[in-house]
Amino acid sequence: VQLVESGGGLVQPGGSLRLSCAASGFTFSSNAMSWVRQAPGKGLEWVSTIYSGDGSTKYADPVKGRFTISRDNAKNTLYLQMKSLKPEDTAVYYCARPSGPLVSSWSRGQGTQVTVSS
Repeated sequence: VQLVESGGGLVQPGGSLRLSCAASGFTFSSNAMSWVRQAPGKGLEWVSTIYSGDGSTKYADPVKGRFTISRDNAKNTLYLQMKSLKPEDTAVYYCARPSGPLVSSWSRGQGTQVTVSS
C-alpha cells in the first residue's frame, strides 16, 4: 500500500484548499478511503470516509458542510476539498485506507501540512 498526499499549505481563515492522494499497491476502487488529521500536540482525528460502490460519504461534525471528500477511481486518486477553513483545522492531513475500528492502525501516507493562519 502506497499513499502520497499533496496540496497542503498556508491559507488564511476562510480560505480553501484541495488535497489529493495518489494511491497504489492495492485495488483502489474496491476500498473505502478516508482522510484523518493530527493537530499539533493531539492524537489522530478521523475527518471523512468515502465508500466504494455507491460512493457514499461520512464526515466528522467539525468539518461537516465545509469539507467534501471525493474519489476518481480511474486515476486511483482521493481528494479532500476544504472550504471556510478555520485555525482549528491546522493539522497534518493523512490519506488512509480503513482497516478496522482503530484509526491509528490504518495504512496512511506521509501526510501534508495544512496551516490556517492570518
